[in-house]
Amino acid sequence: MTTYLIKGARLAGGNRTDLLLRDGVIVEAAEKISGSGAEVIDADGLLALPGLVDLHTHLREPGREDAETVETGSRAAALGGYTAVCAMANTSPVADTAGVVEQVWRLGRDAGLVDVQPIGAVTVGLAGEHLAELGAMAESAAAVRIFSDDGHCVHDPRLMRRALEYVRAFDGVIAQHAEEPRLTQGAQMHEGVESARLGMTGWPAVAEEAIIARDVLLAEHVGARLHICHVSTAGSVEILRWAKKRGIRVTAEVTPHHLLLTDEKAGGYDPVFKVNPPLRTNADVAALRQGLADGTIDIVATDHAPHALQDKECEWAYARPGMVGLETALSVVVATMLETGLMDWSGLVDRMSVAPARIAGLAEHGRDLVAGAPANLTLVDPAARWGVDPAALASRSRNTPYAGLTLPSRVVWTFLRGVPTVHEGKAVR
Repeated sequence: MTTYLIKGARLAGGNRTDLLLRDGVIVEAAEKISGSGAEVIDADGLLALPGLVDLHTHLREPGREDAETVETGSRAAALGGYTAVCAMANTSPVADTAGVVEQVWRLGRDAGLVDVQPIGAVTVGLAGEHLAELGAMAESAAAVRIFSDDGHCVHDPRLMRRALEYVRAFDGVIAQHAEEPRLTQGAQMHEGVESARLGMTGWPAVAEEAIIARDVLLAEHVGARLHICHVSTAGSVEILRWAKKRGIRVTAEVTPHHLLLTDEKAGGYDPVFKVNPPLRTNADVAALRQGLADGTIDIVATDHAPHALQDKECEWAYARPGMVGLETALSVVVATMLETGLMDWSGLVDRMSVAPARIAGLAEHGRDLVAGAPANLTLVDPAARWGVDPAALASRSRNTPYAGLTLPSRVVWTFLRGVPTVHEGKAVR
């Protein structure tokens, strides 16, 4: 294995350092390391960050390899600075058994670009009727610790309680897609002024907020860990703030697109902006940014949702919801949180690496870049600006809402256990 010496990188806290990577670990972190025989990387002007961790990625394999595969999604993740991603369960077949989660886990190992940690389904077939094999998935080679029916809400409170009780035994997490389905039937976008103007059925904020309120109370009653996926409303932030003050074991995520885009994007009827939960208002965006800054929202997660061409390039009403986001997430967070003065690079590292790794139980990720730590890291050029070209994305799908935008900061290198997966801005393979 090649030894790498990273010279003159700046850490998130501002200090300059050299990093010597050998045999999968950082063997030395100090100024002016000699590193005889090592391949030297000039990192002057670059930031060295712990590898990013995404708690919410759709890799589509098995079943929808026309939209994404574990390998293509892993390549996109590496280019975005990620060293670990958690793969959602809404595959075909659904990842609701030990066999399927082990298949996804092995595909991730074979690709070797990021660590792929499968998320298991809460209910059989995501149908919301019977608990899936939670214990078998937890005891499998994939060692599943997070379970979610994402794309579907576990709307039956009795079933949700049972799921929380079950995973408490091994300190697992139920990650909820908060959507009361009886309030969102036929919904096409956020319910508000824009939906009324466009004549589209609205997805009211209360449909999200009601489930979050119910589930934090259930989590408190059971004493289990609850995670709220893709928080999108100001009201949700306030409920989470209340729950955390009570000491309830709840964490939450926000997506980059909910930090930047609003429901006004629906005005052009371009299905690339159709997502679930929908883009909300300027007031919601402001509340989400503040919630992320003050820690009410724990992490940024991409909800990377690739779709084949025919599922997106059609009429709005028939388009599948979702956006790709692994390659742009870091830059969007820089634009919305750092360039606005709401957060610094240390805060970004916490929300995009340290905290998601802790929630997922990924002990090798989200670690300080010190001697003895696993060499999972990314080098970022904070001064770079780049234009988003959908055709240049590594993802198999092209449904990015940022086409044509110029974004700040660019990943230059990514290392997984000391092996480059991104070399000078290009995927190694």
